[in-house]
Amino acid sequence: MIYDLAIVGAGPAGMAAGIEAAALGLSVTVLDEQPAPGGQVFRAVEAASGDAALAGEFRDAGGALAAAFRAVRGIAYRPQTTLWHLDPEAGLLSVVSGGATAEIQARRILLATGAQERPVPIAGWTLPGVMSAGAAQILLKTAGAVPDGSVVIAGQGPLCWLLAVQLLRAGVERLTLLETGSGGAFRDALRAGGLWTGRKLLAKGLALMRETRARGLRVVRNVRDLRAEGDGRIRTVRWRQGSRDHALACDTLLLHEGVIPSTHITRALGLDHDWDARQLCWRPRLDRWGATSHANVAVAGDGGGIGGWEAAAAGGRLAAIDAAHRLGRFDAAVRETRAADASKARHAALALRPFLDRLYRPGPGVLAPTDDTIVCRCEEITAGQIRDAARLGAAGPNQVKAYLRAGMGPCQGRMCGTVVAGLIAETRGTSMESVGALRPRAPFKPMTVGELANQRPDAIPELTA
Repeated sequence: MIYDLAIVGAGPAGMAAGIEAAALGLSVTVLDEQPAPGGQVFRAVEAASGDAALAGEFRDAGGALAAAFRAVRGIAYRPQTTLWHLDPEAGLLSVVSGGATAEIQARRILLATGAQERPVPIAGWTLPGVMSAGAAQILLKTAGAVPDGSVVIAGQGPLCWLLAVQLLRAGVERLTLLETGSGGAFRDALRAGGLWTGRKLLAKGLALMRETRARGLRVVRNVRDLRAEGDGRIRTVRWRQGSRDHALACDTLLLHEGVIPSTHITRALGLDHDWDARQLCWRPRLDRWGATSHANVAVAGDGGGIGGWEAAAAGGRLAAIDAAHRLGRFDAAVRETRAADASKARHAALALRPFLDRLYRPGPGVLAPTDDTIVCRCEEITAGQIRDAARLGAAGPNQVKAYLRAGMGPCQGRMCGTVVAGLIAETRGTSMESVGALRPRAPFKPMTVGELANQRPDAIPELTA
């Protein structure tokens, strides 16, 4: 069977796109690595919705969207299925699931692969007990697990406050937030405007902050030069505030400097990308419908630019409507009419984004860690080694990869690629655009030779959504 639309990812964008496309009469398949719909923001929402620590938008909005997706008949939903190769010219998706591979064909492909947490390389970040804030939230959502002892969240962004609330509700007693934002960021953010249009989202954020304070969260602002120290595992987190050094006993350190688009697949396909100088990340070049530089491929959700789950859902609907138009279901005038509600919803959801992007702009140190800091965790390559390679003539991350193997490990550069490029740009005194980015190759995720050899077209699970 050749599907009209294949959607990769069952987060807010993928679920909304699937619902919309099925309503428009398209034949749809949705592939997702997770065992249930929800994506990162609503991960395991169907199983974890009863957890009091996760009450609120996660349970209510996430649960409603997952239920609406499940209720649609006619979507070929394939959970626990990983896309490992994509031929956009032929519309051929190569997937692996349950130890076997298969191929799926579609006339149009929508990548709704979402975002990833920005890696935060600091001295000591490879110590046991140091992880990302998102990883801690995944443990809470999927297993109800919370860290013991003294817990420190270090970084900035809305997720820091959301996770703080959830951990405090779940019983964490000693929790500190070390905010790394600069003192002038708030004044700069106010100039961006959008506060009134985005007042609903702003009020939600302020409510989170009030709840954390009421539950006893300690907040330290204007933090810089973070270091994790310990023998065998983290014992202490150190930082500078102004001209003074500070230290705090710490059993678990959760790092977070925002999220960035997941561009691994779009990069591997050679699609056009632009450098976002404010948020220090690459993003695929899209039109208002999510269409990319390839005629058969679109992107929806945070994989095309960070906007939050509501903007992602609206973007998924717009991409589905555009797919129906491109596949001949209706003309451009009808497309505009059908898209009116989704366009309005996305505009409202993104109104506060310029304010948030300025308020939580990552500091330059994120792309320029100290020489002793491990940048490539897979191959244990330090920032100093990367700077040395740049001085020797490595003009881009692909050259550094050849010199040092940075980006050649299991993560395929997801954790180090942008930082490697940032170090090259710093050392050579040039721009990120001229340095460029790693060019990943298929398979998009590590797989075994046995899986590759075990091609069974009937082995990929297909459920009715």
